[in-house]
Amino acid sequence: MKGSSMWRCLSLAIVLAALGLGGCERAGAPVEFHAQGQPQKLDDWHVFQIEDGRLRFNEGVEPYALNTALFSDYAHKLRTVWMPPGAHAKYDGQEAFDLPVGTIISKTFYYPRAPGGTDDVLRVAETPEETRDGLDLAKVRLIETRLLVRREQGWIALPYVWNVEQTEATLARAGDAIPLELRKAHTGTTQSFTYIVPDENQCAGCHASNNTTRALHPIGLKARHINRDDPWHAGQNQLDRMVSLGRLQGLPQANVPRNARYDDGSAKVEDRARAYLDINCGHCHNPKGPADTSGLWLDAATKEPRRLGLCKPPVAAGQGTGDHLFDIVPGQPDASILVYRMNSLDPGAMMPELGRSTVHEEGVALVRDWIRAWLGSCRTEGTEVASQ
Repeated sequence: MKGSSMWRCLSLAIVLAALGLGGCERAGAPVEFHAQGQPQKLDDWHVFQIEDGRLRFNEGVEPYALNTALFSDYAHKLRTVWMPPGAHAKYDGQEAFDLPVGTIISKTFYYPRAPGGTDDVLRVAETPEETRDGLDLAKVRLIETRLLVRREQGWIALPYVWNVEQTEATLARAGDAIPLELRKAHTGTTQSFTYIVPDENQCAGCHASNNTTRALHPIGLKARHINRDDPWHAGQNQLDRMVSLGRLQGLPQANVPRNARYDDGSAKVEDRARAYLDINCGHCHNPKGPADTSGLWLDAATKEPRRLGLCKPPVAAGQGTGDHLFDIVPGQPDASILVYRMNSLDPGAMMPELGRSTVHEEGVALVRDWIRAWLGSCRTEGTEVASQ
């Protein structure tokens, strides 16, 4: 039977070739988990495949989106997760899900190309729906794909940088610097900046969210971030879909946390600002994180106003404060250290310290609005700084 089947396929291929058609094509290689080493090419993992001029995720690779995403110089991101067949994640209401050994998480950073045949990239709002049929390589500029891989020893982070031809991505352990021209779609004005691909240590600096263990963990795969409608499967919730696929166990029937979308004008400003600070700052600024000694905790679980920065003086004064006295001065965003650092590009003052070379104007405006709504005053050494 094998021989006759092969002969029929070969005969059909000859006929189809004569007609200019394809047939009996070899299926793409399945996803390959590497338990050791650092593969030099992204293609060694087979998470993606390039076909018909598009970058598509492989069979078994599930895309997902966040309610509010980390800002990265206005880059768009295609996020995916793959787990070994039969394996599943365990639900956690606050921390990242407990994902099985063999899990491969990917995040591909890209920009829409500006029209007119230039090399400019566009600053436009990101919509996950734009990736439903993969990424059209004629319309986007691929920058990098970061992998977070769960091995027996724990998680490892691997950054891969795409070549100019967009045919392959190569491991960049030392990171990279890519000059770009970012064009505002509605005004046509451009901004020159250098996109920084983090090195392995910088990847670990963000993903080691526990300052004691220093072990790497995912940031986005938490219930509150991915509890949302699935952009790729209409009418489904992302968490419910994971359960239906046998990829998640322990999801409760109710009271699953959910962060707001920072750009959702129908949501409360407080909810939007807290969601923004949670994903952009909370993995460091939390009771166990790398910024635990700052006393400024911006994760979703923190409720105490003082811990959120209200009238809290900085632990260390100097360049990072801009000569401001408190992290948050109620009613006065321009007097608040939090806004000053978010709005800075000075390496000695900017926050977050990594992952951006531009200011997120919309994010800063949101936090300004949040602080502007606070009432009260701050006192120090006989001086009162009050809301206006």
